[in-house]
Amino acid sequence: MSHAQNDLKTPPPLPKGGLRVVALGGLGEIGRNMTVFEHLGRLLIVDCGVLFPEEHQPGVDVILPDFTWIRDRLDKIDAIVLTHGHEDHIGGVPYLLKERADIPVVGSELTLAFIEAKLKEHKIRPKTVQVKEGDRRKFGPFDTEFIAVNHSIPDGLAVAIRTKAGTVLHTGDFKMDQFPLDKRITDLRGFARLGEEGVDLFMADSTNAEVPGFTTSEQDLAPAIDTVFRTAPRRIIVSSFASHVHRIQQVLDSAHDHGRKVAFVGRSMVRNMGIARDLGYLKVPRGLVVDFKALEGMPDKKVTLVATGSQGEPMAALSRMANGDHVIRIGDGDTVLLASSLIPGNENAIYRVINGLTRLGANVVHKGNAKVHVSGHASAGELVYCYNLIKPRNVMPVHGEWRHLKANADLAIQTGVPPENTVIAEDGTVLDMVDGKISVTGKVPAGLVYVDGMTVGTVTEESLSDRRALAEDGVVTIVTLIDPDSGKLSEDPDFLTRGFVHDTGSFDALVPIIKDALAKAAIDNVRDFSELERLIDRAVSRWFQRTSRRTPVIIPVVIEA
Repeated sequence: MSHAQNDLKTPPPLPKGGLRVVALGGLGEIGRNMTVFEHLGRLLIVDCGVLFPEEHQPGVDVILPDFTWIRDRLDKIDAIVLTHGHEDHIGGVPYLLKERADIPVVGSELTLAFIEAKLKEHKIRPKTVQVKEGDRRKFGPFDTEFIAVNHSIPDGLAVAIRTKAGTVLHTGDFKMDQFPLDKRITDLRGFARLGEEGVDLFMADSTNAEVPGFTTSEQDLAPAIDTVFRTAPRRIIVSSFASHVHRIQQVLDSAHDHGRKVAFVGRSMVRNMGIARDLGYLKVPRGLVVDFKALEGMPDKKVTLVATGSQGEPMAALSRMANGDHVIRIGDGDTVLLASSLIPGNENAIYRVINGLTRLGANVVHKGNAKVHVSGHASAGELVYCYNLIKPRNVMPVHGEWRHLKANADLAIQTGVPPENTVIAEDGTVLDMVDGKISVTGKVPAGLVYVDGMTVGTVTEESLSDRRALAEDGVVTIVTLIDPDSGKLSEDPDFLTRGFVHDTGSFDALVPIIKDALAKAAIDNVRDFSELERLIDRAVSRWFQRTSRRTPVIIPVVIEA
């Protein structure tokens, strides 16, 4: 099994007739999935998603894949193929189309409807190509075929890419639910047919590769969801990802059975559910869904609210409800149903929110205390099934953190894929396939690109580190008046603090330290104010570190007296 190493260099030119595969996101993380295929001088992109930020990334809205490697070749892109409509697969598309607006966007009906609505908000009218399972389309030198897969959102597709260098099968996100709500199962006959033809590279969803057995069927949640609706004494507030159509269908069915009305809260939820209903993917009985305002006069036991956060991600809305600053005011006897999976890595934040909601009097139902969530991803049993069915020559696990990718690679090896034909890659790792053989040939930039308000890519690791320092230790501004002739203080400095806790008089000891720093600067004939500010910063930081074990952000301001 080859592990992609960090010391890889820029890759050499692609051998004639070869296929180059580079994931610019989605490996080593759950989100911002994006894979670029290069063949005969042309590019095909599969998915272009966002990653939601964690606690150590304050102020960041979403995180994008890094487009640096393809930026000077945007004219060579033949299409962006979208496997399904979740944010971690389509959220980055507006930012790529801002760099070249006429890249054809390929996807199923529901996926295209979701991305078109999203692009409308960015004032972009895309060039779209609608496909469905069974379709074969050529985009430049890439001969693509689309295969139905089942996931937690309808209309998911796997994509087979046939090239002169070999055939790739990319599953997108999938599971093998045998009794899906929409009766559309993962097309294992299609997978087997491709296996007979020969799959040179299989790129399989790794999210649940560590979980033994088979993923529970979506319909098995019905009893637990029904119990919530049968027993809840007052309002039911359901939180979910804005694109989780199947789960929301179950909520609507239960609400209808128990005589409740439903309102959608959150712009992306209202938008997506409207689209899903118009296209027939969400079956809504007449009169069931009403406007949020219309519920205000209704008795609590008739009310169901389905909410999500601003980015279509439920945590944001839930934490605002827990803090009491959301349009939905949580009260005694309300039931809050967390109907979506919680993004790995966010567990502490989630338990904090559950505690906050419970304190306000809510009964919180989540996957930890009821069977209200199943994964949208194939477990180990399903993945092994696929390996045995397809018998791929080479395997590159995708869509997962390191542990998931490793578990998926191990499954491939257990089914007989030679270890040397299995690659655990990282974002930016370059994989070349020539004559059906794969090799890791280099690495390209694939850093995190932060979206912060209206800015894209201007927030750096350094600015995040400043934000964390501000959050943890506060800021101390030191205003010093300096005599331009002598370079000495004209009067004692002023200390202004925000978020830094100190005793009155504790800064008195700093005055001689600042005087020393200025005296040294005068001896060295340093007159430049920005250099003086740097010297004061260094001396003061050392003092804080020594005396209070704190490292507040120091902002020295030197003014001529």
